[in-house]
Amino acid sequence: MRAKRLVLLATLSTSLLSLTPALAAPVLAPHRAVYDLVLDQASDRSGITGLSGRMVYEFNGSACEGYTVKFRFVTQIATSENTRLTDQQTTTFEDGEGKTFSFVTKSFVDQNLDREVKGTATREANGLKVALEKPSAGSVDLAKTQFPTQHLVELIDKAEKGETFYETSLFDGSEDADKVMTTTVIVGKKSEAPEADPERPALAALAKDKFWPVDIAYFDESKGGGEEVPEYRISFKLHENGLTRDLVMDYGDFSMTGKLVNLSLFPVPQGDCKH
Repeated sequence: MRAKRLVLLATLSTSLLSLTPALAAPVLAPHRAVYDLVLDQASDRSGITGLSGRMVYEFNGSACEGYTVKFRFVTQIATSENTRLTDQQTTTFEDGEGKTFSFVTKSFVDQNLDREVKGTATREANGLKVALEKPSAGSVDLAKTQFPTQHLVELIDKAEKGETFYETSLFDGSEDADKVMTTTVIVGKKSEAPEADPERPALAALAKDKFWPVDIAYFDESKGGGEEVPEYRISFKLHENGLTRDLVMDYGDFSMTGKLVNLSLFPVPQGDCKH
């Protein structure tokens, strides 16, 4: 199902030095965030009558040593005919200069391995070279783009500068790892969580931190120009340290929400880069 592309986020899912030499990169907080997932809405065409699940996102590393993301996305989806349990487990590593991005994703359906995608993407002068190991060995040449942590850093940088709309692109290794996605990003006014915010207890010490409301639409570049309907869109609240919460994931025929229920902050790596 298209929800598998969420490794996204994260998505946004949270390579700082390659954007511009003068970029003062934000300090992204190593953390583990747990979200409860529930069905928001579903059309008759989707066939979905119920959905629940949990998402766990763990982000570690720094601009010096690179970034590791471990992501697990489990959903139980009910239709009029049956109930299916899906479990996506993804691990990625992005080097601190945004030159290489390795990824492995295992997708299970009802606890049986359904698909495994594994490979490494390398940024070259004129584009992106993707070397795949699974499901079969091969390579793909794609347009020049950026990886997920770069994408997140760019977003925070533009939000800090007050930019409210921009377009960029992204490769995150999801699905068949053979596409670059165009993203259009809308950034709202920086705000503080109200006392009644249901995620406030999970935020704990971050409860008073301000955030930006963000909406990102993802378009498939391989479909050529003129594509007006996004493959999917995600809206969320973005904190300065890279934490995302209050997720709404819209796949057209259905959408789901993800509420932060637990947050663990890890120590930020110290020390200067030795290069």
